[in-house]
Amino acid sequence: MIRDTLKAAQIESMKGGDKPRLAAVRLILAKLQDRDIELRVATNVPDDDSVVVDVLQKMVKQRRESITMFEAAGRAELVAQEQSELDVIESFLPAQMSEDDTKAAIETIKAEVGAVSVKDMGKVMAVLKERHGTTLDMSKASGLVKAALG
Repeated sequence: MIRDTLKAAQIESMKGGDKPRLAAVRLILAKLQDRDIELRVATNVPDDDSVVVDVLQKMVKQRRESITMFEAAGRAELVAQEQSELDVIESFLPAQMSEDDTKAAIETIKAEVGAVSVKDMGKVMAVLKERHGTTLDMSKASGLVKAALG
């Protein structure tokens, strides 16, 4: 389980004195705890690894957006900090599907649901997220689906 890996990384970072990594791991664990609290009232609770991957993917997206904004503002020190956090967060994500594999999955799903135009994009995206959500960057997949249907 990814959560166990995170806790082990926290202990390892504490023992090794790696303060930047420790701070990033603690940030991840805090976000996971927030998500766990949100899920207490949920009726449909997904399995733990998909919750962790979802939180990690959102954190990655936030970091990438921040890096873009900081680069535009000329804040190199903040870019470096966000990049180091991004590297730590990505190290805990499962391996992502390649672009070719993603395109193949999209074509398979497109045939299954009978999608022919961009109007059917929602159907394809829903099935894609259900089957491959933990191993895909959905923002990149969205562009590929749009291209396949366009």
